[in-house]
Amino acid sequence: MSSIPSWPLHSSLRSQGRDAEAAREQAHTFNVPEFRPASQAAGPAPGNDAAWVLQDPASEQLRQMLEQVASSDAGVLFLGDAGADKEMAARYLHGMSGRRNGPFVSVNCGALAEGMIQAELFGHVQGAFSGAFDNLPGRLEEAHLGTLFLDEVEDLPLHMQSKLVRVLQERTLSRMGSQQRIAVDVRVVAASSKSLEQAVASRKFREDLYYLLGVVRLPVLPLRQRPADIIALAEHFIHTCCQRMHYAPVQLNVQAKEKLLGHDWPGNSRELENVIQRSLLLSRGLHIGAQDLSLTEAPAQLAPLAEAWPAEHQQAKALADVDLDETLESLCDIHDTGLEQHVLNALLLKVWQRNRYNQVHTAKQLGISRSVVRARLLRLGEILPSSGTQGVADKEDPPLIMRPGSTERSSAAGTALG
Repeated sequence: MSSIPSWPLHSSLRSQGRDAEAAREQAHTFNVPEFRPASQAAGPAPGNDAAWVLQDPASEQLRQMLEQVASSDAGVLFLGDAGADKEMAARYLHGMSGRRNGPFVSVNCGALAEGMIQAELFGHVQGAFSGAFDNLPGRLEEAHLGTLFLDEVEDLPLHMQSKLVRVLQERTLSRMGSQQRIAVDVRVVAASSKSLEQAVASRKFREDLYYLLGVVRLPVLPLRQRPADIIALAEHFIHTCCQRMHYAPVQLNVQAKEKLLGHDWPGNSRELENVIQRSLLLSRGLHIGAQDLSLTEAPAQLAPLAEAWPAEHQQAKALADVDLDETLESLCDIHDTGLEQHVLNALLLKVWQRNRYNQVHTAKQLGISRSVVRARLLRLGEILPSSGTQGVADKEDPPLIMRPGSTERSSAAGTALG
């Protein structure tokens, strides 16, 4: 049994799968599951419609491509910035496909709890880990006869990528804690806001999974490059928010539309929806004016990404531009494995030496606690556990016995600078 941390809420959040499990366990191992929860059996789940509110020519071209590939089960990979309507495109693809009456299951891979990713995607059996009180299906089984949308797929760990490759190739899976194979019929659609080609080149993403998911690769442009979509999406968000909040219909006036069109929308559609929701809450009457729209001042041109970074990121980039980049390149050539730990160890020792072997000052410069510094130095064999007293002031390091020959300092100097 795998030692996985307890997550008692996992079962309660997914209680609907219990009824499905009772029927599925009566079927043969390789039979396609015939039972689906009532919410799925009656028709498409909420959000499975083929609504398409985008009006920009670039979005129209994307819509035509989606309709062209909808009839197949080929993998489709959406590439674009976070919040740039990739899920809307995936839902439209599902709604136009032969799987439209099946479920559309969306999973944000970046939001999955570490240690529970396998159980979330593949399901688990009773006793698979502490807190697994039931046999529950995973997202892949929930999407049976439908579509599974994997957003931020680049965040899947490599060992999970390997399991997903097997599911895509064999169309069967095993729940966590079980060797029994269960057949699944699901179309997997994915999205990424990062370059998967670079992730493959740096061995952070499996090449075979990249080709399985990206039979068709469709770019989704950021909202600032789709100006005709801004007002269309804003009016769509107004309509849905008014329905949800039981408001009377509200409209944008001319000044509000001009203000929306003048913004760069770095947060894409998510930012736009946030602005619309806030304006509905704060505005009065049946019109939203420019004064009701709380927007940050948009620059005339989008600043390069580095200019928008926090100060510490800019400092790191400045260092990299000088000689750190060359050093890291050399380290990458030398070390095939364990590079991160090697760099951390070397950094610790260099800062320790420059601070005249004072652990308190070393910890302050590194931004970590002195206990961490001490533990790492002990692990590296640079110091030995003290055999003397521990009644030393907090501002000083306790007396240390230096490892012979480990540093330039003699053991006699340990009391003042240790």
